[in-house]
Amino acid sequence: MSNPVPFGPYSETQDELRVMLREIESWEKSQKDLWFWEKIGRLPFMLLDRLTPKIIQKKLGQAIDELGSFVQTGGQYLVSESSVLSTLRSAAVTEAPAQVPQMELEDPLTLESASRLPIAVMDKTCEELIKSRAAFATAQGATTGFGGLFTLAIDIPAILGLSLKTIQEIAITYGYDPKEKLERIFVIKCLQFASADIVGKKAVLDDLSDFDNENRQRESLSQLQGWREVIASYRDNFGWKKLFQLVPIAGALFGAIINRGTLQDVAEAATMLYRKRRILERLRELEG
Repeated sequence: MSNPVPFGPYSETQDELRVMLREIESWEKSQKDLWFWEKIGRLPFMLLDRLTPKIIQKKLGQAIDELGSFVQTGGQYLVSESSVLSTLRSAAVTEAPAQVPQMELEDPLTLESASRLPIAVMDKTCEELIKSRAAFATAQGATTGFGGLFTLAIDIPAILGLSLKTIQEIAITYGYDPKEKLERIFVIKCLQFASADIVGKKAVLDDLSDFDNENRQRESLSQLQGWREVIASYRDNFGWKKLFQLVPIAGALFGAIINRGTLQDVAEAATMLYRKRRILERLRELEG
């Protein structure tokens, strides 16, 4: 295999990177608290827990507990990076041939080389990836919504798993390796941000503001010992929207819309947080 090719140092100037950073910071400020009905909507899950037969509750609990193993080992939720890197390489050839000549690209592309691709190429790849995953989430929500209450117990861990996989693919798109434990912590933090209220979002942004600092990484690892609370919060935030999915047959329509929106929210948060991290790293290198 050939040695990684240095692209650049980077195709973006410091000024261009700062403009990108300001756009992300503007997005962060736009994140609002859960609106009133969203908060009220958490209550139906108290009723749902009472109505759901114990055997389904047990299976649902086991599925959600299984997500916790992702932090430690990745488990069944780790994704293959090869397809994402292949898509990145194709995007580099078609979207930015001037900045990344085809003859200089590794085949297959490595994560190290991918991390130095133009951010525009990363953004384009991420956009296409999210469209694909959102379509899948739509179909999944329609399928599990068709059966009402009983298939809802299947739907919640299913959309959680799809969310985790999508965030990992976004991580690879921006040149990060989710097979590393610390990167899996970042993945969970993205999931946490997507489901948090305004106070929680601020806390996550603070945690991630200096994530590559070793001391900050140890703090994040310690905080994630309570990962079950993150998963529980994510589940509860489906709220009243999932309540409509309890209606058999009609629930298919609600399930499709809800799951698509949920996946898009998670993907948007992950894209912004990983993009910001990559921009900050490049600025540090260029300014250092």
